[in-house]
Amino acid sequence: MTCSFALYSTVLLAQDVRLPVRGVEAVQLYSDDELVRMIRDNTHFQRVRDEDDCQLYQDIRAQAEVERRPSYQLLYGDMLAYEVCYERDVELGVTYMEAAAAQGMPEAIEQMGRYYHRGQFVQKDVDRAILYLREASAMGSLRAQKRFADILLAGHGSPLDYEAAYHYLHNSVVADRSEHAAIQRRLEALAELLPPRIVERARSPLDS
Repeated sequence: MTCSFALYSTVLLAQDVRLPVRGVEAVQLYSDDELVRMIRDNTHFQRVRDEDDCQLYQDIRAQAEVERRPSYQLLYGDMLAYEVCYERDVELGVTYMEAAAAQGMPEAIEQMGRYYHRGQFVQKDVDRAILYLREASAMGSLRAQKRFADILLAGHGSPLDYEAAYHYLHNSVVADRSEHAAIQRRLEALAELLPPRIVERARSPLDS
């Protein structure tokens, strides 16, 4: 694809997505930081369904629809797509996921890239997946960085992306030893595709 993620996001925002407003009052529930942590740890369903017993579903919808907070848009979209506390509505759920991504939420951008890579809820589109994952990688999403590298190593994307993928992974900070080793294997594979001078340049610190 030739369009940039920023252009793609602008198109989404320009379309205004026509998110429905149903006359409900927005009430703050979880802080954005708390909700993002839950989403990263994949514990958001456990919290809203198992611990909170779906009692807050109307307020979650209000935060997504009325306040248009990206963290709540992603949560609401997930809940609709996976039929958690709401009747299943995949199309509307993906609309809210895309709205969160268009607002620049790294977790939403990574999730959309993952879905387009897998063909989950949407038609498989590796080029579009790369568009999302490259942006989320630049924003520091380790999950996106690993998938971005894996897609490139599988022969997709542009050779121009190899340096960026190496740069992001080289600057990642990982505590788990097995994951650290897996990242190192990716770096070694990417290095084989790059001239030594480019590898050296890709090892520069972030924002240098």
